[in-house]
Amino acid sequence: MAENKSSSSGEEKPVDKSPMSQCYENYILVDVGANMTNKKYSRDLDSVIQRAKDAGVQKIMVIGASVRSSKEALRLTRIYPGVLYSTAGVHPHDAKSWEDSDTLNELESIASNPECVAIGECGLDYNRDFSDPETQRAVFHKQIELACRLNKPLIVHERGAQADVLEVLSHYKNRLPPVMIHSFVGMADEAQLYIDQGFYIGITGYLCKDKSDSGVRQILETGNVPLDKILVETDAPFMYPNTRASKLPSHVKEALTERSMTFLHRYCTFQRNEPCALPAIVEMIAAFMNKSPEEVALATAFNALKLFGLTQ
Repeated sequence: MAENKSSSSGEEKPVDKSPMSQCYENYILVDVGANMTNKKYSRDLDSVIQRAKDAGVQKIMVIGASVRSSKEALRLTRIYPGVLYSTAGVHPHDAKSWEDSDTLNELESIASNPECVAIGECGLDYNRDFSDPETQRAVFHKQIELACRLNKPLIVHERGAQADVLEVLSHYKNRLPPVMIHSFVGMADEAQLYIDQGFYIGITGYLCKDKSDSGVRQILETGNVPLDKILVETDAPFMYPNTRASKLPSHVKEALTERSMTFLHRYCTFQRNEPCALPAIVEMIAAFMNKSPEEVALATAFNALKLFGLTQ
């Protein structure tokens, strides 16, 4: 951001707040969850990553949700070193595809690379039941054990299954690595249960969809989730932050800058969200928390660097 500079006479020059100066102002951001292996990026990934960097997104974690996508995520980190990092996991939807020793050995081989910074996304999803709950729990246990063995953070996907997620994780209480709840879309009381366990909460553009009085917005407005437990993610190409949503409070809409709106509306759609949407998400979080976007950007970037050991 622009800073005051002292002149030779000792007087401070005013900060240049012209539109041109603001064009070059940038947050420092880390997107801890983007599905960059999705086929929607197959033709222009270079441009997508360049736009993210132009928007201030310094680092992106590419989520692995199957053995295949975890391998591909790792491959991408080699093409964009220091910018992309990967995770390795099997999504609960795909738990039925788990082949005992083969899948575990492949995941461990992928996760043992330094560019792979977390295990997941893994967890439980009872909303769709693409895999039966018993199979989901068995596969979740195996991936938690892997995270404990490799001492790498765990990225947890949970939909309609919080009680069981907490029960499964309780088996590893004394050796559990740091846990992030990926793309949280639950209620404030559910967030509080996760925070009480010391887990991190990943917040996405779902903020725009949340129409309840006791959901994600409330936990930000009340300050029940401390800033040092918040991580920001786009979940691209999903979770497009619809800043034009009618239920989005006016003070939040007014906090959105022209710069972040330019990236969002020029390059992102409901069909294909991008990491360059992250500044808009940070500005909304800041407005709900009554903090400056610079403070939220810096804190969440620091949380990500610390939690996942991303090299600066």
